[in-house]
Order: sequence, then structure tokens, then C-alpha cells
Amino acid sequence: MMRLLFVFFMVHTIFIPCFSFDIPGKDLPLTLDYYKSTCPTVFDVIKKEMECIVKEDPRNAAIIIRLHFHDCFVQGCDGSVLLDETETLQGEKKASPNINSLKGYKIVDRIKNIIESECPGVVSCADLLTIGARDATILVGGPYWDVPVGRKDSKTASYELATTNLPTPEEGLISIIAKFYSQGLSVEDMVALIGAHTIGKAQCRNFRSRIYGDFQVTSALNPVSETYLASLREICPASSGEGDSNVTAIDNVTPNLFDNSIYHTLLRGEGLLNSDQEMYTSLFGIQTRRIVSKYAEDPVAFFEQFSKSMVKMGNILNSESLADGEVRRNCRFVNT
Repeated sequence: MMRLLFVFFMVHTIFIPCFSFDIPGKDLPLTLDYYKSTCPTVFDVIKKEMECIVKEDPRNAAIIIRLHFHDCFVQGCDGSVLLDETETLQGEKKASPNINSLKGYKIVDRIKNIIESECPGVVSCADLLTIGARDATILVGGPYWDVPVGRKDSKTASYELATTNLPTPEEGLISIIAKFYSQGLSVEDMVALIGAHTIGKAQCRNFRSRIYGDFQVTSALNPVSETYLASLREICPASSGEGDSNVTAIDNVTPNLFDNSIYHTLLRGEGLLNSDQEMYTSLFGIQTRRIVSKYAEDPVAFFEQFSKSMVKMGNILNSESLADGEVRRNCRFVNT
């Protein structure tokens, strides 16, 4: 049975709900106090560094959340996404969903170095990333949730799974649902987790087909939408290869604030990514359309579900790493 606590506190004059959940599953090897005796300062260290990192550039919040997502969808939340390629290991960084979109590796290095100086060989990179994603969310106005810890870092990575498991910006709704289901995540989890796009940015290569495709159809030729579309086309030329790396906010209303604005964008038919807009306009989106509407109307319901879904995603574990994993000294390399 889930226990939900509503507590409101203020960050930068934004009232943020704080959610606390019982961790489901009696056999789950993660606990809230895993580092209580071995590295009691770990949460404070990560929080302090994330505060500095997000202050330097608010986009860093989305970057860390995205890293965590891409980690968990490939052989569980085990830090495999952080591994560099070596002569004996093919990493995930060059897989097609990652190579042009994932950043933040130096941020992880920075935090890991500080943690290692205080508690050498204790805190896994997988836990660092999970805690960092929670703190990143809070720092841009999102909800708090308790983070169970105790993950181990993998000694392997999977280029193949990174290529096949991760949803892509141009993917259809049925395919995306299947990818979430394969990770044990429901349709409700999927729609809530996509809400993290409220603080993300996208490259032209990932939304070109959308703005030169059905954008005018889904936005119903609204004059305001036409103005927005024109601005997007200035950023992203029609010709493939031209301006591919140009970026723009996925949520053009409140791009640096974690809120439910992204769902209002979908209601207007102005979703930047096809994969997002599909959740409201797809012929197969009867259930997702209802959830999108609910989150647009009720930001607390969105925050509550996002918190639950982030815990659930963070609990996707790699059984091999749990049995034979390690705590990497450097998140980029397996210990030698």
C-alpha cells in the first residue's frame, strides 16, 4: 500500500509538493539509509554540487535527468551509460539515441570526484545519477521524492540495447508504449515521465520531420501556432544536414521551469517532438489523451505521478550488477 505525504516548501518562491512513498517489494535490495554509516554526507554533497551546476546553466537539470533515463532503460539503472569505450568494451555513448543527445558526463565526473574524496569506494555512479536526477528536478521547480539507494555499477554496457530499448523522437505511440512496458512501466508512468520534457531542449535533427510534417494539422492552423511554427523553421531548415545541431526548448512557454506546461502544449497540438504529440493526437491514444488532459488540468496530480514513476524507473535493476557489480572509482571506467 502506498503512503503519500503532502508537504509544501518554497524554492525560489515556487511552492513545491514533497512526496514520500513506501518502497514497493519486500525483496528490493535498495533502502533509504543504505549510506547512513558508510557515507552519511552523500545526499548533501550531491545536492550542493547540483545547486551550483544548475545555477551555472538551468539546462543542466534536464541533461542529468535525461542521463538517468537513458541509463535505466538499458540493462537497468547501473551506470552503464557512463562507461567510455575501450579496447575490450563497447560503450553506449555512440549508440544512435545517445550520440547526438547525451551530455553531462563531466558533471558526473565532478560530483564523483568530490564523493570519492570523502567516501572512497562507497557510492556507486548509478546511485549518484539517481540522486542527481531527483535534485535536478527540485532545483527547477519540480517535486521532491525519497530516493532508495544501494545500486551497484555494471562492469558491462550494451550498445545493442541502447539502440533498441530507448524511445526515439519520431517514434509512434504503440512502439513507445511497448518500450515502456518492457521496462515494467505503465502508460501512466510513460505520460508522466515524458513530462520531464518541460525543461528539455531538442536538436533540429530530432524535430525537423515534425515541423515540416503534420504540425499544421495538429495545431489546427491556429494563427499563434503559425507564428511559433515560423520561428521553429527559422531555427531548423528543411534540408537534412543543415542546422542539424541547432536547439530549441521543447516547452517554449516556461523552458526553465519544471511544471505542467508541456501538457498544455500538447493540447494545443504544438508538441515539438512527434513522440510527445502522439500521446494526445494519435488515433491509438485514447488512454494517453485522457492522462495528458488530466495533467494539464491538475499539476499536483502530475507531480505526484512523476515522483512515483521516477522511483519506479529508478528501481529497474540489473541482476548481474547486483550479484557481481562494483562501485567504480571513475564512472567512465570499470575498476582494474
